[in-house]
Amino acid sequence: MPIRIPNMLPATAHLESENIFVMTETRAITQDIRSLKIMILNLMPTKIVTETQLLRLLGNTPLQVDIQLVKLDTHEPKNTAPEHLLAFYEPFSAVRDRKFDGLIITGAPVEHLDFEDVSYWPELCEIMEWSKVNVTSTLHICWGAQAGLYYHYGVGKLPLDKKYSGVYPHSVLNCRKMLLRGFDNIFLAPHSRWSTVCEESLASCPELEVLVKSEMVGPHIIASEKGKQIFVVGHMEYDVDTLATEYFRDLAGNAATAVPYNYFPGDNPEKNPPLTWRAHANLLFSNWLNYHVYQTTPYNLEETRR
Repeated sequence: MPIRIPNMLPATAHLESENIFVMTETRAITQDIRSLKIMILNLMPTKIVTETQLLRLLGNTPLQVDIQLVKLDTHEPKNTAPEHLLAFYEPFSAVRDRKFDGLIITGAPVEHLDFEDVSYWPELCEIMEWSKVNVTSTLHICWGAQAGLYYHYGVGKLPLDKKYSGVYPHSVLNCRKMLLRGFDNIFLAPHSRWSTVCEESLASCPELEVLVKSEMVGPHIIASEKGKQIFVVGHMEYDVDTLATEYFRDLAGNAATAVPYNYFPGDNPEKNPPLTWRAHANLLFSNWLNYHVYQTTPYNLEETRR
């Protein structure tokens, strides 16, 4: 089944060129199907790129998904055209009275700040609190995962001496979890971050379980007992060239920027990197939508949440 997105969203053409099945609003209204309502709180500066990355993964399932892109009321994005935001995004204040089957909170380039020093932290806390009763399951990504772990469970983040940038091997710690059905015992996933979560705090939080971990970069996928809150401390949604784009950007400002780990063939930035994580990224999003959203959410969204 397709992902349902606005008629003129730029991601539509990109996804159709990749043979991803998308359905515009015009066609979707002719079908008598209760589609899943998924809200995306996009905190990334490259909003159109992030939209395409997430919609590609959400569209590769048998479920019809209806997307609502949301921006903060208290923060005005600087890197996205106002016309795009006006056409495709709603402020949180406009959707707070609605209920959603799922919510995705993306990463954000504010890792160098303490959470409380982020200008929109109060509104993000309001959204995360709101999600407890208005969303069936929330998927937090990278900084969004760190923010969610801190707000919901008091798990802090720790600064790193060097940036984790590259494609790292990860081990599945509990293969019986529905979120990880079909996963290989060891798989690759990209990371791009200057901080990590405190493992001691995680270990002392009985409500959470680390499902996937890397010996090189630490915990990667963490979940609450019933999957209402899921945290992915990495970027499985990344395109094949995203790390390259970030590397060359950083290199322009710092000649000592390290080459991303296990990314360019032979660590040679002049060679095109292979895409080695897309299958597991698709599986993660498919499992989340199926087992923690579709199989759990009420048919009538106005019914009481878990």
